[in-house]
Amino acid sequence: MLIKLDENLPTRLVDALASLGHDVDTVYVEGLTSRPDGEVWDAAQATGRLLITQDLDFSDMRRFQPGTHPGILLVRLRNPSRNALFMKVKNLFETEAADTWSGCFVVATERKLRIKRP
Repeated sequence: MLIKLDENLPTRLVDALASLGHDVDTVYVEGLTSRPDGEVWDAAQATGRLLITQDLDFSDMRRFQPGTHPGILLVRLRNPSRNALFMKVKNLFETEAADTWSGCFVVATERKLRIKRP
């Protein structure tokens, strides 16, 4: 799976997700740190990557309707420490069928995983 990590996620996820067979790119590596969300979104779209973010600007499912993009994983933790984020995302990709999330709008919390499919 092609993945783009937003700047609000730990970069050590690159190696963790790559070890599971994913092609992972980051906002940081592309020089998009602190750039407007639209630029981050456009970069993910241009390369067909699932965007993993905590940014609530990507939470409007009406704007980001399933099936109109490569996918969004919005991570919403009560205590979003770097370690908690790392463990949650890594665990999701180890235990869930993430390869079926293409075109989906996915929200992950401590307790739930909601997947809106096209």
